[in-house]
Amino acid sequence: MKRFEGFQHGIDLGGWLSQCDHTQETYEQYIKEEDFARIASWGLDHVRIPLDYELFEDEQGNYREEGFALLLRAVGWAENNGLNTVLDLHKTCGFSFDAEENEEGFFTNKEYQERFYRLWEKLAHTFADHRGHIAFELLNEVTRKEDGEAWNRISKECVVRLRRIVPDIPILLGGYYNNSIDALKDLWVPEEKDNVVYNFHCYEPLVFTHQGAYWIPSMDTTFRTSSRLTYGDIRRLTKEQLGDHFVEETDFPDEELLSSAYFDDLFKEAVSVAEERNVALYCGEYGVVDRAAPEDILAWYKMISPVFEKYGIGRAAWNYRGKDFGFVDEHMQPVLKETVALL
Repeated sequence: MKRFEGFQHGIDLGGWLSQCDHTQETYEQYIKEEDFARIASWGLDHVRIPLDYELFEDEQGNYREEGFALLLRAVGWAENNGLNTVLDLHKTCGFSFDAEENEEGFFTNKEYQERFYRLWEKLAHTFADHRGHIAFELLNEVTRKEDGEAWNRISKECVVRLRRIVPDIPILLGGYYNNSIDALKDLWVPEEKDNVVYNFHCYEPLVFTHQGAYWIPSMDTTFRTSSRLTYGDIRRLTKEQLGDHFVEETDFPDEELLSSAYFDDLFKEAVSVAEERNVALYCGEYGVVDRAAPEDILAWYKMISPVFEKYGIGRAAWNYRGKDFGFVDEHMQPVLKETVALL
């Protein structure tokens, strides 16, 4: 399968220029150049930087040049430390994966879509000289399957427009259900000249990676579990904590323990689709919430990482600091060295 070279081992910088208060203090203090140096010292080759449109635009869609300058500085810090960068548009006018953001209408509103195209064209012009060190992720986590057809149309048009400006910068494309791996088969089929990479997120099994997560309405925030789960445990706990909306569809027997085989089976269809369409695969987010015990977090990475390596799937772990997953936060210190070696 084709590999996404230069973007094999990375980490997300969420909470800095996205999912934040968008104050100058956060922009200046949350991540600094020494953080890029630390990430490079871990042996990683790239960072993924989530971005909200508010960094670049005011309410009327006028550009904030200071936002582009700030991002240019960040990409410069990455390059100074031998790191490549994925620019991930986490929120655009009219859409956010987080319903609490109250962004609606993107998939039906032509004005919002045109604003999206123009922002990407502006980013393409701004970063054209950074080809070879940068990739563009068009939009984070389309949520509803019923928006999949519109998203295919919008994303294809965006690729066409970007290719007039930057013929060779890779473009990452994910699908519905929050970049579900199952949605990749329903993405439009790119041509070789499009240089598109299929992108997914992996937080499976969700009942383990999101144990006690306060943002999941059905989840008991006191719920805790270990990584030594049988598939029977996973099915039962998923039903108890996540309800009928989430179903673990695996053929593994109830008594068998969770292992790397789970991820091999999970990735199987996506690998087949990628090989058939001659596209690389990239996992833009994966990780375990800080409610889990450090040794169980490490155990999960020991299961998933060999499968990424087996298929040459590039990836970025969520998250460098904060956002309930932070690698440099206190809860990870007992296993930090061992875990970053697996990224």
